[in-house]
Amino acid sequence: MWTRDSLHDLVKEKLADYDLITVSNREPYVHMRSGKDIVARIPPSGLTAALDPVMQACGGTWIAFGSGDADKKAVGYNNIVRVPPEDPRYDLKRVWLTKADDNGYYGFSNEALWPLCHIAYTRPVFNEKDWLAYQKVNKKFAKIVLDTVGDKKAFVFTQDYHLALLSRLIKEKNPNIITAQFWHIPWPNPEVFRICPWKEEILHGLLGNDLLGFHIRFHCNNFMETVEQEIESKVDWERFEITHQGKTTAIRPFPISVDFEEISRRVQRAEVAAEIKSIKKRLGLTDEKIGVGFDRMDYTKGIPDRFQAMARFFERHPQYHGKVVFIQGGVQSRTQFEPYKRLNMELDDLVEKINWEHDLGRWKSIIFLRETLSPLAMMALRRMADFFVVSPLHDGMNLVAKEFVASRADEDGVLILSPFTGSARELPDALQVNPYATDYFADAIKQALEMPREERQRRMRRMREVVQENNIYKWAADIITELVKFEFEEHRPQAQS
Repeated sequence: MWTRDSLHDLVKEKLADYDLITVSNREPYVHMRSGKDIVARIPPSGLTAALDPVMQACGGTWIAFGSGDADKKAVGYNNIVRVPPEDPRYDLKRVWLTKADDNGYYGFSNEALWPLCHIAYTRPVFNEKDWLAYQKVNKKFAKIVLDTVGDKKAFVFTQDYHLALLSRLIKEKNPNIITAQFWHIPWPNPEVFRICPWKEEILHGLLGNDLLGFHIRFHCNNFMETVEQEIESKVDWERFEITHQGKTTAIRPFPISVDFEEISRRVQRAEVAAEIKSIKKRLGLTDEKIGVGFDRMDYTKGIPDRFQAMARFFERHPQYHGKVVFIQGGVQSRTQFEPYKRLNMELDDLVEKINWEHDLGRWKSIIFLRETLSPLAMMALRRMADFFVVSPLHDGMNLVAKEFVASRADEDGVLILSPFTGSARELPDALQVNPYATDYFADAIKQALEMPREERQRRMRRMREVVQENNIYKWAADIITELVKFEFEEHRPQAQS
């Protein structure tokens, strides 16, 4: 069983001569003004929540875009601040972007690559101005990485789709740096990806890595098929490697996870029980059965479909009126983009319509908490849930599902999970339901509510065993173990593409 300590020992043994540098768009800690004070906050991000305990175990430097309104005040020499604030374990080095660069870089990432890779029927927007900004920002990150490394030996671990060009840019300047990248979102099939006007540049950039990781084998296969069809290269299906312009990249699945032990420990604190009472009082809840979901307000998360399923459930089973409440929490996201504006209006209209149709005075069928929930509130809601809904239309992994499982030290509660998540491969004991199939979705809600306690506990025990064994430290250890191989393979003969 991998732990923070055993991961630390692995890094100390295998990477003693190397600087470990993680690079991402989003930072793990944001410094914000609060009156006259400056406070450090943890942003709502699955990526940073997963990687922060890894960096605390491994040490090193995390390079990220400084987005907080007090971030510049918090840094010291070379734009670095030590984090976590209460017990510093690693350096956070911030990158500063102009407003224009940020808008274009962010625009290409989230209006082009995000909908392109998530097959949720939202058309990607390909804007050349955004693409140029995306290139410019990737080059800026590359310069900062190279300056940070200097003439030292280093592993550079790049995160996600915002920095698809980074590893190639680094390798062109310093081929001795060992590079890995983890792509946190799905990789689509070749037919979908081929519409991107800059597909060759993106593939060329990603193949600058020594190691390229995805959540599941299916996404690895899609990537390799895309490369095979779009650029001149040698695709080795037996070794799962791609050789392009004399450079070989290993393609591997690494299912990301959560810090199971830490989550399981925290949710058993007395303050969580007190928060449950506080939330119930605030929302006017007594002895109702409670369903819960919380997501970033994104069109890929299937929230309208979830609300429609709840409406269908109440239509079919009016005996549950007044006895079941669904609580949906969520934080606003990317509201400068039109699809997100439409989604927010749609959700408001749906909640109002459904609650009106099933009105019983004090009781509301859906309670929509449109706010940034505190970590304590999220822990309480996970513990409160009789059933917990994770129903994306398409998702790379979805750590919310694993966080729910880790939170249920009482071995109770039912997870309703979309099969279109990476986590569905690891959690077959969840009730898996197609979010597009409203009637079946409503049936799953009824099944969750009426499932015998013995079956709920049996399913939850098995899911907890999976998440406990395949925790975030194992994920990091698997990647580091794979990366270490490149120390001995740097000078191996490269096959010709």
